[in-house]
Amino acid sequence: MASVSRNAVAVRLFASSAFAFLAAACSGPVTLSSPHAGATASSAASILKGLSTLTTIGSTLDPLNGDQNPYGLAIAPASSGLITAGDLVVCNFNDGPTNTQGDGTTIVGLHPTPGATPYRIAQDPTLKGCAALALVPAVTPDYIWATAFSANDDPIVTPSGTILTSLANNFAWDGPWGQTFAAEPDGAAAFYVSNANDGSIVRATVTGGSLGAFTIIATGFSVNHGVPGSILAPSGLTYDPSNDTLYIVDGNSNRIVAFSGVSTIGANGIAVSGKTFTGPSAPAARVIAAGAPLNGPISAALLPNGNLVVGNTLDPSGTNLLIEVSPTTGVVATKNVDTGAGGALFGIAATGTVMAPKIYFNDDNANAVMLLSP
Repeated sequence: MASVSRNAVAVRLFASSAFAFLAAACSGPVTLSSPHAGATASSAASILKGLSTLTTIGSTLDPLNGDQNPYGLAIAPASSGLITAGDLVVCNFNDGPTNTQGDGTTIVGLHPTPGATPYRIAQDPTLKGCAALALVPAVTPDYIWATAFSANDDPIVTPSGTILTSLANNFAWDGPWGQTFAAEPDGAAAFYVSNANDGSIVRATVTGGSLGAFTIIATGFSVNHGVPGSILAPSGLTYDPSNDTLYIVDGNSNRIVAFSGVSTIGANGIAVSGKTFTGPSAPAARVIAAGAPLNGPISAALLPNGNLVVGNTLDPSGTNLLIEVSPTTGVVATKNVDTGAGGALFGIAATGTVMAPKIYFNDDNANAVMLLSP
């Protein structure tokens, strides 16, 4: 990977007709209502404590080649191509024939109803080792950005399953691992990506119909240089549009970090060194939870009350904890959602309201998407 001094290389890809979709999706303001609008102080106390029903939605095994070990999970914002609004979009980290870690190359979809069967959305070598997904919720919806750790790529996939473009050989990638979409306060759109090999956070802006610049906004998050199947690095990226905050699951340090006003953080704005944040935007960074019960967390989602739900991967056998974290008070609740082998929780997505919340998560012990509800 090139030096981070190459932090804002403008990549004018709109010259290719492959990026015509960006003109429709992002030429104007992208507005998302706050997922927790109207939440009160009392309702924000805990959502996880009120959830007791666990339902199997369906298998995540690719129906054609058996790819398995689901990592990335997102909820489709609209109906487009092969995808129906509300569908659960999943990518598989392992291949089918040998269950080799990091060799999966498929994205599948499931309707969000119990007993759903997976349908293939895409299969391609550029997806090898897919770890996270983010879907564009704009005028042209359901375009999928997929971090592909093993391929060192972040391909863009259409809702019909076509690889729209590969973003391989980009200086910003060093083991893409976490990803989220952000509709920012100024009407711009961006994707945030974390790298598992060097612990950096990258912003990819989408401006005026073009994929404009890749900017490394933060460096130095802890990594363990693990091989596929044992990677701990910044992940679980989650964006809150109500306050322009990016949350990062700092899994190798067992903590959750928040970047306030993330859209204003410039190149090399934050440097992480152990417990210390430095750089021009250091005041924007804070730790909102650290230590037990966090144990190798890797995934997260924003709940309707403004809290986060986070999934551990290093819990002992018989324990797979979901952990609810308040941005202001830290850990407020935990729930064991799988009494099998530890390390089953990957990919989390939340939807609904404070009164009727739903948490979907990938359970790798069952190769299935599960629903936790009241």
